Amino acid sequence: MVMSVGWIGLGRMGAAMARRLVDAGEDVTVWNRTAAKAAPLAAAGAQVADSVAGVAGSNIVFVMVSGPADVEEVVAGPAGLLAADVLPQVIVDCSTVDVATSASIRQAAAERGVRFLACPVSGNPHVVAEGEAVLVASGPYDTYERVRPLLGSIGKSVIWTGEGEQARLVKICHNLYLGLLVQSLSEVTTLAEKAGVSRASFLEFLNSTVLATDWVRKRTPDLLALDWTPTFTTELLRKDFDLGLAAAREEEVTMPLAAIVLQLIQAAIGRGHRDDDFLSLFAVQAESSGMTVTAVAK
Repeated sequence: MVMSVGWIGLGRMGAAMARRLVDAGEDVTVWNRTAAKAAPLAAAGAQVADSVAGVAGSNIVFVMVSGPADVEEVVAGPAGLLAADVLPQVIVDCSTVDVATSASIRQAAAERGVRFLACPVSGNPHVVAEGEAVLVASGPYDTYERVRPLLGSIGKSVIWTGEGEQARLVKICHNLYLGLLVQSLSEVTTLAEKAGVSRASFLEFLNSTVLATDWVRKRTPDLLALDWTPTFTTELLRKDFDLGLAAAREEEVTMPLAAIVLQLIQAAIGRGHRDDDFLSLFAVQAESSGMTVTAVAK
């Protein structure tokens, strides 16, 4: 059965994900608060709506926005999806939000007879464009099964984790781990370089060991060049650490390392890296260690 697809939110991630569906031949209608961001999708074949209500009539509507308040606004707000005259059958929210917000929106959707699937994504815009993103979903299994072909067009794999909000916590834990990874990488790289080892040699060694990860390998050229062009900003990472530590308090889980890294993320924002890629944590670590680092050609 041919399904019409709506898409709300065309930031870096949202645009890349929506483009995957357009390129797969799906009937996609998009909306974004800043209308100009829809132009590349329109050129690729998507229809462009002039309001949230303009996508609400699609069978399945995806949402990919910055945080909890944004999701509440575009789904359950006065001009949101659930206030439209014609409603979607399913809402798939790919944003990173807390469990409580997700449950509240799921309930609001259920009261309007709309199915809701939480479906955060692991990857950056480049990873999404290459078809290598990984999605994690939770919600009614039959809803997941209905949407799964579309999710398969967006990423290389999709994992269903339960009937409720489990996917939210999985994604928050993922981003906590990513922040811890970047801070750890920044610390050991700074130590090696300050002690006289070239950054390139150290990272070449690290990327050849059992500790290597695909993510570090892919980001090594940026770390060498001190290129902080954002794939995921320091500010967004701070938001996810706030969500993660709040979840830890709720579950009575101690997270001493994450609590420290949150303060280092705050330091990076205070030093002007708010809108930079979160890899800029390396710049702050080097500066805090009394070291001046220079760019190395990618």
